[in-house]
Formats: sequence, structure tokens, C-alpha cells
Amino acid sequence: MKCLIFLLLVSTPVLASKNKTWVPSYKKKMKTQAQVKQVPQQAKLKKIGKKKIQPTSELERLFLVKPKTNAHFGVLKKKSLEQKQAAVPTLIKVMKSKSYPSENRWVATYMLGRIMGKKSAPFISKFSKHPNWMLRLASLKVLLHLGQKQYKGIYAQLLEDKSLIVRHQALQNIREMKLVSLAPYVWKMLYNKENYLGLKGSRKRSNIIKDAIKVVGELGFKGAKKPMLKMFQKNKYKDVYAELDYSLSKLDRPSPAGSLEIKKHFWMRQSLKEVTI
Repeated sequence: MKCLIFLLLVSTPVLASKNKTWVPSYKKKMKTQAQVKQVPQQAKLKKIGKKKIQPTSELERLFLVKPKTNAHFGVLKKKSLEQKQAAVPTLIKVMKSKSYPSENRWVATYMLGRIMGKKSAPFISKFSKHPNWMLRLASLKVLLHLGQKQYKGIYAQLLEDKSLIVRHQALQNIREMKLVSLAPYVWKMLYNKENYLGLKGSRKRSNIIKDAIKVVGELGFKGAKKPMLKMFQKNKYKDVYAELDYSLSKLDRPSPAGSLEIKKHFWMRQSLKEVTI
């Protein structure tokens, strides 16, 4: 009996070892290296994999289609208007998700404002801080369309947006809504290096500078009068003489008809009158 137990104990590890297939050490090493290489590849695929949206309505399906022609935008607008309030959940979903083409998200923002009117303003104003410049632009355009003057802080802030087209739209909002209190912020645009083209030492004023000069006059910002009179005396501002003349005519009096040289002479005389002895 004791011998039988002893044989069972000795034979157990031997039987277990026979069930395993013997693998040479070099193959074991190759197998381990292959497994290590596969791990990051699988992880990468999982990370960049994009979840496909399953549209729950025909309108949403249309918003998922990347536009190839302007006719597509017309279809989106028409279908949204047909559904009226029923389209609102879809429009909000499109605005909030980057899975939809940016151009379609722009249309969704516009249509939300058109369908809901001023009630949509608080929600749409939040997109003025969106990472996508197109949605920031859409937010500004819709707020202007709705005549939302109370968002002065947003307009002033976006005058310094990293996108030139967004800065220009913010300027247009201030101009068309005649937001006089924001005139100092508009004047500040003349000192923003982002509004100039070219490298340091050879920068040129972009068109947004010309518009800013005109808006300052339209808003009646008297604080800009003396600096603009001094600008008229320097040849380096020759490219904006026409805009300076327009703005000064709003802040002071109309300049005489004639060439820019005649106007320059007129404003130089006005500048002397501004000197306090």
C-alpha cells in the first residue's frame, strides 16, 4: 500500500510534464517578441476608432452627409423649416457633436436661431467659445441676426479671436448694432499685431484695420480724434488716409472735396487747432 502511494506521488509531475509540448527556447523568445509588438498596434486601433452614428431621422441623416455643393445646404434649410419645432432636438444634436461636417453644424446653428428666434440666444451664445472657428463665427452671425445687444462682453472678447474672419464678424456685430460703449475695444484693434500681414519690420495693415478705423468714427469715439490727426501727418499711414478722412469727418466736420493731399492739408490745420498752449 505504501509503495502504491509512493508511485502515485512520483508519477504525477511526470504525467503532467508529458501533457505539455516541448518548445525550443529560441521559439519562446520569438513568440514573446511578437506579442509585445501586437499590443501597441491593437491599442492604437482602439484609440483612433471612430464611432459611427446611426441617424434616428431623415433630417439627421441629411446632416451627416458631407456637402459637395451649395444645393445641399438648401435642402438642410428646407427640411428643417418643414419640421419647425420638431427639428430642434436634431439641430442641437448636430451643433454639439463633431461627428457631423463643420459646414452642416454651421447650418444647424443658423436654423436653430431662425426657428426658435430670440429664445435660442442664450444657448447659441455659448458657442462663441467653441474650439471650432466656424461655430464661433456662426454664433456671432446668428446673434447679430437676432439683434442681441446684451452680449457685449462676447463681441469685445472676439475682437481678439485667433481667427481673422471671427474678429471681422465681431467688428461687424459692433458696427451694425451701434454698440458705442465698445468703441475703445475697436480702437485697440489697431495695436493688435495679428491684424497685420507680413513679418516684423515689414508688416502691412490688413483690411480689418481699415474697417476698424471707419467704425471708430461711426461710433463717435472722440478719444481717437487726436491720434488720427497725428496719423494723417505721417506718410507711413498713407494707405489708410481715406479711412482716416472718413472717420475724422464723423468725429469733427466733413473735409473739403478734392484729392487726398487737399484733405491732408485740411486735417493738418485742424491738428494745429487741437494744440493747447
